[in-house]
Amino acid sequence: MSQLYRLWTSTSSIPVVGKRIFSIAFSQKAPYFGTIHPRVTELRPNHAEVVIPNRRRVHNHIGTVHAIALCNGLEMAMGALAETTIPAGKRWIPKGMEVAYTAKATSDITCIAETDQEQWDGDDPDLPVRVKGVRDDGTVVIEGVIRLWVTPKK
Repeated sequence: MSQLYRLWTSTSSIPVVGKRIFSIAFSQKAPYFGTIHPRVTELRPNHAEVVIPNRRRVHNHIGTVHAIALCNGLEMAMGALAETTIPAGKRWIPKGMEVAYTAKATSDITCIAETDQEQWDGDDPDLPVRVKGVRDDGTVVIEGVIRLWVTPKK
C-alpha cells in the first residue's frame, strides 16, 4: 500500500473533516492544485475522484469553470490514482494530456480518473489514464486521456 493511500485510509474515515484534511495535504504535494480548492472524495486503486467547487475564482469570461481549472482537477485525480495504484518497483511521470470540452461547466465538477489493473501489471511503459469531468446533473463537460510513462525504478 502506497504512502498516499495509507494517508487516505487514515484521514478519510475521520467524520466531517477527514477528506478535507487529506485534500489539503495532497494539494501541498503540487501547490498549484490548491488554486482550485479541490476535495478528494474517492480514492482506491485504479479510481480517483476530485471535486472542483464552482467558485468565481475558477471562472472564465462566460462565468463557467475554466478549462485549465478542469485540466488541473483531472491531473490531480490522475496523480492520486497513479500514486495509489502503481506497483512497487515502478515510477511514473505524465507525458501528455488530450481532452475535449463537451459541455459548459456550470456547477461543481467531479473529476474522475480510471485505469484497469492490467495496464499497471504489463510491460508497456505507455499507460493511458481515462479522465472525465462531470457536472452535478451527470453531464460530462470534459473527457480525455492523460498518458503516463511508467518505468522500473532504478
